[in-house]
Amino acid sequence: MPLSTEVAAAVAGARRRALRDGDRQIDTAHLLHSLLEADPETRLALPGGPDRLVRLLGYLVQRSIGYGLRWRGRVEDSRALPLLPEGGVPGWSPAAAIAMGEAYARAAVRGPGPVEGLDLLHALALDPRCRAVEVLERSGIDAEGLCVRPGAGRWVRSHAGDGPVGA
Repeated sequence: MPLSTEVAAAVAGARRRALRDGDRQIDTAHLLHSLLEADPETRLALPGGPDRLVRLLGYLVQRSIGYGLRWRGRVEDSRALPLLPEGGVPGWSPAAAIAMGEAYARAAVRGPGPVEGLDLLHALALDPRCRAVEVLERSGIDAEGLCVRPGAGRWVRSHAGDGPVGA
């Protein structure tokens, strides 16, 4: 399944952002930041309007100058979702790799077509302890409210640590 132009741009942007920040891996905050820059539909899907978006982007920008310094040199693995097989995906934090996998799964449920920005946004919101959710919630956005499944039902966060389940 291909990536939409916007998601492909977000992945490329996240890779550049990680390298620029001196991080060894793309993490969920890199993906969220680049996704918001690349995809207007994702920006519009966030609750709170332009003021909330500006606040969220402000937190993401601060990552390299203050807010995210405590993340530097640490692998993002919230352990809230199942781990990847040994070795994971080179250059990706376990949480970011799982989020991309969830975005693909969400797109597959939706039907034919590429992985869209909203698929990735909702996948990022599934892991309550990932960096993207930390930044979303710090900016006043309820990440759990973003966990909407295409069609009927919602993706539900698993509190048992075994991943999302359809509700």
